[in-house]
Amino acid sequence: MEEIINKVANSALEVFDLEDYYPKGIRAQIDISQWLLEGFLLKEKDFREHLKNHDWSQYQDQYVAINCSTDAIVPAWASILVAIQLAPFAKKIINGSIEDLDAALYEEILSKIDYSVYDNKAVIIKGCSKKPVPTRAYILAAHHLQGFARSIMYGEACSAVPLYKSPKK
Repeated sequence: MEEIINKVANSALEVFDLEDYYPKGIRAQIDISQWLLEGFLLKEKDFREHLKNHDWSQYQDQYVAINCSTDAIVPAWASILVAIQLAPFAKKIINGSIEDLDAALYEEILSKIDYSVYDNKAVIIKGCSKKPVPTRAYILAAHHLQGFARSIMYGEACSAVPLYKSPKK
């Protein structure tokens, strides 16, 4: 019987797994509509009173996304005021969804990586993840890698989709 050789394991393919960079920590979302009259109308005095009485300490060391789930027209200062209340407790605060929050976290992390280790190498951006990696993180990783990698693929080594090949020099 012929020995089975794992060609993928023996290849020079470098795997870039975004899951390795997933920041640990609790994500929370604050929906401003909970403090609006019938979820739509912001009455400044009432809004400020709700914020004053809210337990902000529950967001200690958390990543927080602020949004409004209704179609209310909320002035910019309302989200800013919520962020100011959160600032002493939260690790990071953004305006948007949890996915926007994860994308912002990845933007910070991916901007600090030394991609020169992938210089002139074939790189595969691992596609399957057990953690919620937003599409924007994959796009940003590909953008950073493109300046160094000889080629970039997406997926798994056994079924990768080619994305980029550097021009011949």
